Amino acid sequence: MRWHLLRFRVSRVAALREALLAALPLMLTAALLVLVSLPSFRPERFVVRPWTYAYQGLVQDVQAYQVARLQPGLSPAERGDVRDRALSSSGNRAQFRRLNAVQSYGEARLAHVDALLRRDTDASVAAAATEAIGLNVQANLHASTLSRQNIGVVTVLRQALIWTAVLTGLLSVLLIVRALWLWQQERDRLAAREARQREALRLASHELRRPLQQLLLATDLLRQAGTVAERQHLLALVEDSVTQLASRADLTRLNELYLDVHLRLAPRDLGLLLRAFAGVRVAVQVPPTPLVWAVDANRLRQAVENLVENALKYTAGPVELSLLEVGGRPQILVRDHGPGLSAELRERAFLAYERGPQGLIAGQGLGLSLVRRYARAHGGDVTLEDAAGGGTLARLSLGLGPVSAPF
Repeated sequence: MRWHLLRFRVSRVAALREALLAALPLMLTAALLVLVSLPSFRPERFVVRPWTYAYQGLVQDVQAYQVARLQPGLSPAERGDVRDRALSSSGNRAQFRRLNAVQSYGEARLAHVDALLRRDTDASVAAAATEAIGLNVQANLHASTLSRQNIGVVTVLRQALIWTAVLTGLLSVLLIVRALWLWQQERDRLAAREARQREALRLASHELRRPLQQLLLATDLLRQAGTVAERQHLLALVEDSVTQLASRADLTRLNELYLDVHLRLAPRDLGLLLRAFAGVRVAVQVPPTPLVWAVDANRLRQAVENLVENALKYTAGPVELSLLEVGGRPQILVRDHGPGLSAELRERAFLAYERGPQGLIAGQGLGLSLVRRYARAHGGDVTLEDAAGGGTLARLSLGLGPVSAPF
């Protein structure tokens, strides 16, 4: 339950990671555009004319009052209306936006204009007109500065758009390449998994053949058995074959049985295990005292079966199976009296799908490769040697215990 919960959490984290990576170009684009467009978030930067109209209007009102003072035909009331408009314009400071910035461009001041108008003399009104014109010039200078800044902002925005498009495109290409790489990895992983499954099935098929043949032979002989003893012996063979079939055909453990070998160790008398191979052409020799060792009996039996079967294939004479203890460790020897193998063939014999000298013997060539896998899982190994007097000697040694690495 905990394992499934952990896998669920990992899958959720992986899905969130992939979603964030997919949204990364969008987030990068939005972040870059917001960053470079921050200076343009103030609308007044791009609206120059409307805020300068107040300064132009001030000049017009002051000059209109200056002209009204020189027109003899205007009544005092009409002239007072023009003066009031000029004073209203100079006294309404709120309408002059960015006034402090404008006044920093020169010496003209709005307060000077208002004070000169209130003196209400020809000289003061003329001076007020001059001051208003200067203030308008300063406003235009500030507007020109803002225009240049706006052009700079627009240029930066344009470059930012170009670079954002370039970076987004590159990032999209990288994400596409990454997706293709992940797809290829997943495809390779699935292909490797299928190949391992096929290999496990081939090995299982190879190892099921012998107990099936023994089962068929025993059932056929059972029909002809004439005595109770014969039937009991054949029934024992049937029971043993069924046990071996169950041991070698567990579909839930194919990887553990044939690829990443996991042993189920238990102390066993190796001599008793080897005596079961005695037959017409197989002579078994074991020590008189029990040699007990922690082994996986089913896997060790499969290894010995393959060695004995290979020896019987390549010789028409007898095969000798013996058990020794060398250096405190068991060794199982299988010796035939066949033509023997060259050094090159002895090394190739443990490769999968190698089928003996010139491939003369039919089969899949999986037996010896599986023997080596089981031997190494037990912490030992298997070798082929030239036997004294001719033939081949297979030496299966067992280690002090199993190793954890798969073979």
